[in-house]
Amino acid sequence: MKIIDISLPLNNQTPVYPGNVPLSVSIHHVMPEHATQLSSITMGSHTGTHIDAPAHAVAGAPTLDKIPLENFVGPCRVLDFSKSNVASVTKEMLQSKNIKKGERILLKTKNSLRGFKEFYDDYAYLSGDGADYLASLSVLIVGIDALSIKQRGSNDHRPHTSLLAESIPIIEGLNLALVEEGEYELFCLPLKFIGIDGAPARAVLIRNA
Repeated sequence: MKIIDISLPLNNQTPVYPGNVPLSVSIHHVMPEHATQLSSITMGSHTGTHIDAPAHAVAGAPTLDKIPLENFVGPCRVLDFSKSNVASVTKEMLQSKNIKKGERILLKTKNSLRGFKEFYDDYAYLSGDGADYLASLSVLIVGIDALSIKQRGSNDHRPHTSLLAESIPIIEGLNLALVEEGEYELFCLPLKFIGIDGAPARAVLIRNA
């Protein structure tokens, strides 16, 4: 069994999407007599590898704690579009992968190859038509190797709304650099915040050797 960590590291150098809460980790209290140290962590709900709940983009939609855990655990398929260096993952590109209803889909793009040491405005994203297509297939979850699934500054919000309106959660901030296209077992559990629009998660893929 091979475990592949596809989460972004969290520290004071972790880039965030512009306008989001900066990530800050500092020592809050040290008690040498008890060999104890406590840290303070300040971060937004969409920091690093994280999950968007329907409430993130759809008024009155379910918050993260209302999404069944089954969405986040189980067989998934990684689709590799990184070699084409495309600006977006389109409906036509997705159709070529023969996606089945109810799959868990992770999108690998040029973003993973470039790395995540800083934020890039020209990251690859999911197109609106691509999001509509995945929503029509009632997939269980969609993940992408970018801090946002939609194009920065675009007025086309379908990459969020088309999926989240169907209660399809979105994983953003995946690092798929070491992952080949194919089938895996996904484990991506968000922190158990209640009544919130999203939360950081630890995501791993498992593949039997």
